[in-house]
Amino acid sequence: MDLLLVALLLAGALLLVVPAQPRLRDAGPVSRSGRRWRVVLAATAAASVALLARGSVPGMVLPLVGLAVASAVVRSLAARRRDRAAAQVRRRVVDLCDGLRAELSAGQTAAGALDRAATEWSFVAPAARAALTGGDVVAALRSLATVPGGEALRVVAGAWQVAHRTGHGLADTLGRVAADLRAAERTRRVVGGELASARATARLLAALPVLALLMGSGAGADPLRFLLGHPAGLACLVGGLATGYAGLVWIEALARDVERRG
Repeated sequence: MDLLLVALLLAGALLLVVPAQPRLRDAGPVSRSGRRWRVVLAATAAASVALLARGSVPGMVLPLVGLAVASAVVRSLAARRRDRAAAQVRRRVVDLCDGLRAELSAGQTAAGALDRAATEWSFVAPAARAALTGGDVVAALRSLATVPGGEALRVVAGAWQVAHRTGHGLADTLGRVAADLRAAERTRRVVGGELASARATARLLAALPVLALLMGSGAGADPLRFLLGHPAGLACLVGGLATGYAGLVWIEALARDVERRG
């Protein structure tokens, strides 16, 4: 029964921390996120009450600790996936600018160039449809720019708007945008390399308590019995995990702020 409750808590953690794939003009992920919170809270409350009714306070705390650790790990992995996806979008935006510039320089119309780009990158298909049907291309591009990594599409939208009003200059502007994006990406890689050591050090410090527990067990002590079997030990365990996680979150927040400024 205890194993079933632990599995329920871990399943709730995975349900909570695995993000929904965002879709443009779709509020579904927000509502699904709210439902996930309610499901996880209900599962956690039910499992905790059941374990407490059995008179197993350590048995109640241990699944909750496992839930917190699983949530932290999966959130970290999800953040890395989001960062990789954003980097991929940034690279595709550079390719988009280069492709549009080449098509326009070859005499293609702006709408035709964008339509051709959409065949290679379906992400910009809404903007291409707007261009072919006489819709608001600028609004479509700005809507796409809300996706992580696509922020530079706002610049493309601005260049498109100016070119539409003046009748020229879009190809040259897109060339400059692509050059600026490449320079920004090089800077981002340099900053990421400099921050890698700080992040690795923070993760190492967070893992040191595990090594201390192993060393204590090897020396003949029983730290797990104290941590899980006494109120003071449980307080130390929860406080230590919370402090370690807060430190990792703080370091990651500082690193991301530096990356944004870089």
